Amino acid sequence: MFKTNVGGIDRILRIVLGLVLITLVFVGPQTPLGWIGIVPLATGLLRTCPLYSLLGMNTCPR
Repeated sequence: MFKTNVGGIDRILRIVLGLVLITLVFVGPQTPLGWIGIVPLATGLLRTCPLYSLLGMNTCPR
C-alpha cells in the first residue's frame, strides 16, 4: 500500500518516542497531549511516514 521509507535507527527512535509519550498519559504529568505519541509509534511500526513521502525523503537502505 505505502512504500517503506523509514529505516532502522529512525524506526527504533520513533517507536521509543511514541511509547514514552503514550506513557506520559498514565504516569507523570498525565496530560492528554501524550496521545500524540500514537503518530510516531504508528509510523515506526508501519515503517512508512507520509511526511517523508511528501518531502521525498527516505531513511531506508536500498
